[in-house]
Amino acid sequence: MSLRRRMPSAAAKHALLAGAALALVLPVAAHAQPQDLLHDRGQVLNPAPGQSRRPARAAPVNNDGLAADELYMEADELIRDDQAKTTTARGSVEIRYQGRTLRADRVVYQEGPGQADGQGVIRAYGHVQTINADGTTEFADQLTLDDKMRAGVALGFSARLQDNVKIAGASAVRRNENIQELNRAIYTPCAICAANGKAKAPTWSISADRVVQDKARRIIYYRNARIHILGVPLIYLPVFWHADPQADRASGLLAPRIGFSNRRGFSYEQPYLQVLSPSSDLVISPQINTKVNPLLNGEYRQRFYSGDIDIRFGYTHDRDFDSQGQKFGSDTNRSYILGRGAFQIDDKWRWGFTAERTSDNLLFDKYEIGKVYESRGPYIADDRRLISQVYAVRQDQQSYVSAAAISIQGLRPSLTDPTVIENNRTFPVIAPLVEAHYEPLSTLFGGRLQVDGSAVALTRDQAPNTTVPTPGIDSRRVTAEVDWRRIFTAPIGLRIEPFVHVRTDAYSVSDILTGVGSQTTSLTTSRALGVAGADISYPLYRRWRDATVVLEPLAQIAVSPRAHQIVVGHDSTGAPIYLNEDSVALEFDETNLFQANKMPGYDLYEDGARLNVAGRGSVLWDDGRRASLLVGRSFRDTPNDIFTTTSGLRERASDWIVAGDAQPVKGLSVFARARLDADSFAIHRLEAGANVSSKWGSGYVRYLTDESSTSTTTSATGVVTPVITKTENFDVGGELRLAKNWGLTAYGNRDLVQQAWVIRDVGVFYTDDCLRVDVIYRKEDTVVGRLGPSESVQVRLTLATLGGPLYGR
Repeated sequence: MSLRRRMPSAAAKHALLAGAALALVLPVAAHAQPQDLLHDRGQVLNPAPGQSRRPARAAPVNNDGLAADELYMEADELIRDDQAKTTTARGSVEIRYQGRTLRADRVVYQEGPGQADGQGVIRAYGHVQTINADGTTEFADQLTLDDKMRAGVALGFSARLQDNVKIAGASAVRRNENIQELNRAIYTPCAICAANGKAKAPTWSISADRVVQDKARRIIYYRNARIHILGVPLIYLPVFWHADPQADRASGLLAPRIGFSNRRGFSYEQPYLQVLSPSSDLVISPQINTKVNPLLNGEYRQRFYSGDIDIRFGYTHDRDFDSQGQKFGSDTNRSYILGRGAFQIDDKWRWGFTAERTSDNLLFDKYEIGKVYESRGPYIADDRRLISQVYAVRQDQQSYVSAAAISIQGLRPSLTDPTVIENNRTFPVIAPLVEAHYEPLSTLFGGRLQVDGSAVALTRDQAPNTTVPTPGIDSRRVTAEVDWRRIFTAPIGLRIEPFVHVRTDAYSVSDILTGVGSQTTSLTTSRALGVAGADISYPLYRRWRDATVVLEPLAQIAVSPRAHQIVVGHDSTGAPIYLNEDSVALEFDETNLFQANKMPGYDLYEDGARLNVAGRGSVLWDDGRRASLLVGRSFRDTPNDIFTTTSGLRERASDWIVAGDAQPVKGLSVFARARLDADSFAIHRLEAGANVSSKWGSGYVRYLTDESSTSTTTSATGVVTPVITKTENFDVGGELRLAKNWGLTAYGNRDLVQQAWVIRDVGVFYTDDCLRVDVIYRKEDTVVGRLGPSESVQVRLTLATLGGPLYGR
């Protein structure tokens, strides 16, 4: 049978929209007689004009198939008592309205006095379940609330929220739209059912006498909270709070950092996230130590319509201390800043900055501050050096131009005396640094044309590595260059790429030491440079069984007129000393074998006639395995003394370059690159390693031996020259899973020249779907400044829904 029913009251719609479909059983049969029994299931009670009551014929607007404002109800029976002003739905009650679904064994609606303005009461009994539009689900044994959802009480309440969070309580009280309370409650994001369906204790949980969810502040508060790990209560907190997991981003505590070291004793760091606005937040992270004073860390982040800033900072007031935490000296302020910002001016221009400074050269080591030496801008400093810069960049499809000013702070210990930190007065201030590039769309003689420009000014207070402070060299340079290249490919596959490169430089150099005390001189000069040549390759392909084999001979011919190098002095043997601010770190390998000018900077330029040759072979299997090998070297008409004796490029025939990599099986990859002596094939530089991964874990191993310029010294004229030293170290690390949830971690770095471990880490971890705990023992044998060897134990705790990335929520 089908009876006409009037539209639900406005109070009912308001209640449903507020979040619980309990008001769906408002009086919908006002003309029925007392105890009138309705047996028709599954009707739309308020169909849109012209629509049938059957949901299958309603216009599908919501996910439940109902049109806007339509209400659908199912029940075994519906009873209306006009005298008592009650409506009762019994038996498998299901009500749907605007994406929400209510299920219960019985639902009773009691009208308030006057019906239009009175306060009604809704009661749901037995297996009460509310499924919200966002997928979250709420459960209760019994639920009572007013029809406007301003207040209510639930018994035996539980809910499954977003991110698989579960929360339950003996009773729940809804004060208003923003405040909800639970009594004798428990909160966990962990699984509470085993694979066989039986109940199990969650990996971690928070239980409390009282829990308050404040939606306005987006925080969940706990009174008398107990944090349980694997069912065991470990931490008691009279008051505790964290961000509401239903909120997009909210204030609250993040995961703590716990450790112990012989430098600081027991250390506890507790980050707290404070959301300042929809586009900014602040993390305050005090580090409390038993041996030394606390260190206050912080991070401020803000987004703008055109970019963002990220500023990390730290402060403490304390005496200095050594590796055993023994204090000395006087109290003073110690601080650091690690900041960056990047902004888009329009579709072509952007600008930004980095600010990296510390008042204490060993602050990061003493307090174990992580993620210090990272890239924060376009210009990157070396390890253990901080770089502050301001830059502007314009870029489009054809051109690029940038301008920057750069300052560097060095924190690196001396190789000869690790107790001494490098002198920052020897680092130049780079301002300005201008680079430009332009590539026209049209071709020139059928080839690609590029035009580049560069300008830089370096100002240095003091010459490095001198016993008596002496003036450092200041230099200014302006460069313009043009590069042309064209590709010819023959039908047989032979590829020839002729190229021409022309460059002109103008230099102004001052504060050049004359070798007599601190007397200096200056020079101004210019030069024209160029190179012409061709790259030649002839790849040969062949199919062999289930693999493709590629053999490729490679050659480059390059000819340059004799270059005018900038001479700023002579050594004791009378050999010239060249200005070299930007080409000190030259490493001859497969990446620059076929560069016509192998110098990485502008100050030195490779000249003469040379021939670079190599052979490259590759095997590519159909199942994804691969292997490749390259062998090559360089030949020149005469020796060139602008290269150091350890570079492998000074003589007429260079050292051999060998580079290979392979992936022989799934989960394993290996690589090696080496520079071998031209005559004896002795190893001058070798870097090799392997990476492995499987269901049991992952790991890597690295080996490096290098005879290269790793230090510098200054001659009597104040010019920097390299000092030859040898580096040899072994690096290994990995993670091994011993069981489903347990595993071991290890890391080690050994200096094979000193025959000592630089650092060693050994750890054990437990992990599951909502928690990871790492306990790591670390021993450092290095000496950095006043800090000698150290030992520490760190506990890293990561909890699901707590302590995630700041903008990850």
